[in-house]
Amino acid sequence: MYTEKVMEEFTNPKNVGELADADGFGEVGSPSCGDTMKLYLKVEEDRITDVRFRTFGCAAAIASSSMATTMIRGMTLAEAWDLSNADVVAALGGLPPAKIHCSVLAEAAIRTAINDYRARRGLSPWKTCSSCSCGGDGCGPHCENG
Repeated sequence: MYTEKVMEEFTNPKNVGELADADGFGEVGSPSCGDTMKLYLKVEEDRITDVRFRTFGCAAAIASSSMATTMIRGMTLAEAWDLSNADVVAALGGLPPAKIHCSVLAEAAIRTAINDYRARRGLSPWKTCSSCSCGGDGCGPHCENG
């Protein structure tokens, strides 16, 4: 059912915990299954220097959280914003179709934490291009409209 990589990330998750002095925080949940993910970011000069998570959920949710945090450590905020749930699924070697929503939680938590970071600095939130008609104003860093 799960790949060896999913089981490895589930049984030995990386970056578990909280950051009391986080620069950005995101909390998201999946109403369909009850999984929740909290993500904490430390940012220096637009680069993620530390990241931690707390996830309540199944093996796929925990593995997705662990993998996503490992992937975004060291990235710029724009690079982390662009990390998709498909990237997380690929890094895990796949997820069963019924568990893809777990990787979507990781993507959403990252984006929520980035927007929290931006809000704390008085900056406009980034939006996904598919959800806006921005004309380039306030969109994500790589908006096709901007």
